[in-house]
Amino acid sequence: MHRRIEFRSFSLISHISATDLDRAVTRRIPLVPRLIFATRWLQLPLYVGLILAQAVYVYHFWVELVHLIQAAFGDQAALNLLIKSIGYVSSATPELNETVIMLVVLALIDVVMISNLLIMVIIGGYETFVSRMYLEHHPDQPEWLSHVNASVLKVKLATAIIGIGSINLLKTFINAANYEPKVLIAETVIHVTFLLSAMAVAGTDRLMIGAGKPTREHG
Repeated sequence: MHRRIEFRSFSLISHISATDLDRAVTRRIPLVPRLIFATRWLQLPLYVGLILAQAVYVYHFWVELVHLIQAAFGDQAALNLLIKSIGYVSSATPELNETVIMLVVLALIDVVMISNLLIMVIIGGYETFVSRMYLEHHPDQPEWLSHVNASVLKVKLATAIIGIGSINLLKTFINAANYEPKVLIAETVIHVTFLLSAMAVAGTDRLMIGAGKPTREHG
């Protein structure tokens, strides 16, 4: 008799879905805290805006790439557009030389890295600050998303910004003849500041993780 009662109780519990449990928990939360918690959805339009910005970057990437291919086949108008976009100035007749190709490729890499940064902010920010995505068993889940939180996201964003700054600094030094010395010095100082800031963020995060670990009691 007792076994039948236990079996029926277990069957009843097993029929309660996760949605029902979530509704029960939601009903227990008072109205004001629930409204405050719901304000996280105000960030959703911001992430949608970043997705649109990502689409603009994709369009810009393909425009630059098409111009590069056209210039390689002798299209002078496409070459002039490329040279204007990278800010390359030369007294010689414009031509698709190694320096121009390198600057264009670095510009394309810069677009890709900024696009990666946008993906990191959109997916990581939504997962951390808005709502869970439940991608644990998805075959295409990014590796970094499995352990993302606010601290990890800050460190990854700082690292991505340093990478983008490095590409821009390299572009500037390749095209150094077209920049004033004070511009080169300013960009170098800004890049070093980014490096120090990223190290400070990573160090602070490490200290916080260490402080959060429980200490073992001896005795």
